Order: sequence, then C-alpha cells, then structure tokens
Amino acid sequence: MAAELNSNTLTIAMPVHGLWITPNTPGSKVPSHGTSDFGESYAIDFVMLNDAKGLKKPYKSSVLKYILRGILLSDFYGWGQSVHSPINGKVIAIENDVAERPIVNPFSDFWYVRNATKKFISSRQHPETIAGNYVLIEMSQDKYALLAHLAKGSVAVKCGESVVVGQAIGKLGHSGNSTMPHLHMQFMNSRNFNIAKGLPFRIMKYEVMKNGSWTKAINSIPTNDEVIRY
Repeated sequence: MAAELNSNTLTIAMPVHGLWITPNTPGSKVPSHGTSDFGESYAIDFVMLNDAKGLKKPYKSSVLKYILRGILLSDFYGWGQSVHSPINGKVIAIENDVAERPIVNPFSDFWYVRNATKKFISSRQHPETIAGNYVLIEMSQDKYALLAHLAKGSVAVKCGESVVVGQAIGKLGHSGNSTMPHLHMQFMNSRNFNIAKGLPFRIMKYEVMKNGSWTKAINSIPTNDEVIRY
C-alpha cells in the first residue's frame, strides 16, 4: 500500500539532480523497504540512469558482466554525483570514513547486506554498519532527515553546521548496507535508529516520464516504475 499524503506530511526538495529511478519508494508501498524498523517505513532510494526510454540500466557495462564478474563503482552513472540537502536544518551527526566495496556484484552485495543487517541488529550501537557514510540533519526536535550510503570522504558538512535546501552535503556512494551505488533517504521522529519511527514526505517538484514525454509532478512521490528527473 502506498503512502497517504496528509497535512502532517513533510514537504521536501529533491536531494539529487539528473535522471533517476526509485526502486524502493513509499510511493508504491509502505513500509517501502519491507520493514518499519530503523525509521525506514517511508524511506526512498534513488538510482541514476543515463537513458529515460531505455532498459533502466544504471551502469555502463553489460548485464552479464555485472552478474558474473561484477563491475567497478565508476561504471555506475550515479556514483560520485552530488547529494543536496532536501530541507533546512542543523547537521547533528555524520560518518565519512566507511570504505566502499570497489567491485559491485548482486550476489556478493546481497550477502554483505544480510550480514551487515544482522550485525547492526545484534549490536544496536553503530549506525554506520547499515547507513555507511551518512549525514543526519535535525529539522526540529522530532523531525530528522537521514541521507545514507555516501562515498567515503565525500561528506562536505560538519556537525553543528546549519544547512539550507539545495546545499551540497556529500556525494552518492556504495557504503554500508548497499546493493549498488545509490542514495538512501528517510525521515524519522528520533535521531536514534533503534527507536525511530518513519515520517511520510512529499517532494515539492520534479518531472516524470509518461507516454514518451515529461510531465510536472508537484508535491508528490515517485513510484518504483517511474523515470524521474530534476
């Protein structure tokens, strides 16, 4: 069941620029990632594309190479793209030193994610285990934005720093609990992953490819079968 928008829904800006798909999105189902734990109920993933009308393939190499041998991070269109703050607020936590796996392969990354999730559940102490490199922004006492899986060394803000909508805060990467280079974004009612509940949101504006042409979307959420741009 997709998220229902109401007067309590956060209104945010697009955190990335360019051409994207959202394979896990509250626009199609809630909880979007299959769980309400860790504040993930309304989380959304952004994966960059190069062709709005093609195979929705996010990398340059062949599918066969990706599956059989794995491909380099640099083969992904989104890796290293700028990530922007979707809201005004204050940075209250960052992680910037988690290594990225240099070869991306669906099987090895699946096992990494599985083991990383188990480790976090057992320890409940180290959010970077699942979030990788991240920026956590406080909007108010009970509203927080998490932007995760950033590239190592790319975080461009510091704890205590105020940020504004559209400000560059880091670069898209493949750190932590990630199956391929992408941006994971979620909104929560607590900074503590262990007790946080997800908050619904809508994006102020972007465009959707429909029937071969671009259509404006205002205060909406993309679904997992749409190609969008900003």
